[in-house]
Amino acid sequence: QVRVVESGGGLVQPGGSLRLSCAASGSIFSLNVMGWYRQAPGKQRELVAIIARDGSTIYTDSLKGRFTISRDNAKNTVYLQMNTLKPEDTAVYYCKAHSPPNDYWGRGTQVTVSS
Repeated sequence: QVRVVESGGGLVQPGGSLRLSCAASGSIFSLNVMGWYRQAPGKQRELVAIIARDGSTIYTDSLKGRFTISRDNAKNTVYLQMNTLKPEDTAVYYCKAHSPPNDYWGRGTQVTVSS
């Protein structure tokens, strides 16, 4: 059993910053890629960023420069630093952990950007 838990969401004003955390625990043999996805109301879930165990990253182009993904392998934790937030960043942010051959999802954390 693998548990993935996100934290750090909340309400922030436009232009503000938030840092999300995601911790994976349980029967993890080898945690490979971890990543963040988001789903806005009425829209499909989309990729935000992913990071491999060696630190290599992939970002959705539109978020490069504002969002930064990082991880602590010793803690099986991935972070998402979000800067210069915009109202259109409002969404539920989900973490996914890939421990071959399975993917494990968290329940999500709400991020609301509003004045």
